[in-house]
Amino acid sequence: MKKRKNHLPEFEAKVALEAIREEMTLAELSKKYGVYATQIGTWKRAAIENMATAFTRGGAAAEQVSAADVDKLHSKIGQLVVERDFLADASHQLLGTRGKKW
Repeated sequence: MKKRKNHLPEFEAKVALEAIREEMTLAELSKKYGVYATQIGTWKRAAIENMATAFTRGGAAAEQVSAADVDKLHSKIGQLVVERDFLADASHQLLGTRGKKW
């Protein structure tokens, strides 16, 4: 069985750029570089979708989650767990053995 090829990101970018330029068809690029045409199409699509990140200021990610947001979400999760447990116990008391306990 043949091992799967792992291409360098620079190679993928080079092939994707040539595909975006459309000077050659995907079939011609496939023959030239020895890569399946569907793979080249995938690289081309990924390059176009992620092109906007190259122009973000400072090269940082578009959005960073702050510690305050994480704490707020953790407290909300805790509240929902307590509510779920309370309702599960209440339904078990009301329904008896018919109630499901998870």
